[in-house]
Amino acid sequence: MKITEQIKLPIAFEMELFEQKFLLSMSSRVALLNRITTYIVNRKGKQMRPMFVFLVAKMLNKGEVNERTYRGASVIELIHTATLVHDDVVDDSNRRRGFFSINALWKNKIAVLIGDYLLSKGLLLSIDNNDFDLLKIISVAVREMSEGELLQIEKARKLDITEEVYYNIIRQKTATLIAACCSLGAASVKPNSEDVESMRLFGELIGMAFQIKDDLFDYGEEKIGKPTGIDIKEQKMTLPLIHVLNKAHEKDRRWLINSIKNHNKDKKRVKEVIAYVKNNGGLDYAIAKMKDFQQQALSMLEKYPQSDFKTSLELMVNYVIERKK
Repeated sequence: MKITEQIKLPIAFEMELFEQKFLLSMSSRVALLNRITTYIVNRKGKQMRPMFVFLVAKMLNKGEVNERTYRGASVIELIHTATLVHDDVVDDSNRRRGFFSINALWKNKIAVLIGDYLLSKGLLLSIDNNDFDLLKIISVAVREMSEGELLQIEKARKLDITEEVYYNIIRQKTATLIAACCSLGAASVKPNSEDVESMRLFGELIGMAFQIKDDLFDYGEEKIGKPTGIDIKEQKMTLPLIHVLNKAHEKDRRWLINSIKNHNKDKKRVKEVIAYVKNNGGLDYAIAKMKDFQQQALSMLEKYPQSDFKTSLELMVNYVIERKK
């Protein structure tokens, strides 16, 4: 059995019901909209986000969920999907999870409108049910994701990212959404409890580890094939590179910055940068940091009683850093 299937076992019923509720939450009287939203639902990914919502809710509430839990999972998925549709427009990307993106099939104008529609559906789902606490959690996440993306763009132009700034970027850009899922799961069953903040922090730590793992893929880490160097080509400053830049001698540092700024499309030069990062401990350093975030996340679960849901969350934390793609 695949690890993702194993993680899903204790919430299999909820996930199935969630899919039906999620499709309903997208429905519209406009035929074109329904055609596109059906296309989106049929090409879903691993659904990690709703899984976090249900696992946290069930762990905290003796295996029980409620309608708020389903709405929380739907809101996060609606708003997350909206950001992905908009991201593909921003990045001019034609593929998403191996399928054509919305903008590739229906052009940018429709893709932007679909993103706006999904965003408004998510907001209304919360407002119509007076889930203002859940709405606040997700709204903060959307604000932070936008700030994180813009901070990364601003810093990429200057290539002056410190490790602290890098953590701020990934905390906002990636970790905040997983933090919101875990926080939503807690708030849906235990509103205004300490668990809401505790689970937010748990999700944030997982998100940090998740993004560092993504950064490592660029270096062909752990037999996933050839290094891609895509981050270097896009002048994205990731942890392995930041670490070696900060400890490099002035001559090497100038060479690295010049390579990233002016030679990032030169395949041979990009390979040389990747080799330099590997040989100077950049990957080892990033792996150690990733494992540190993972251990911190696992330690936050220690205070909760043993259950299938807790076991699945522990598996999820380990899966985040062991996944192959």
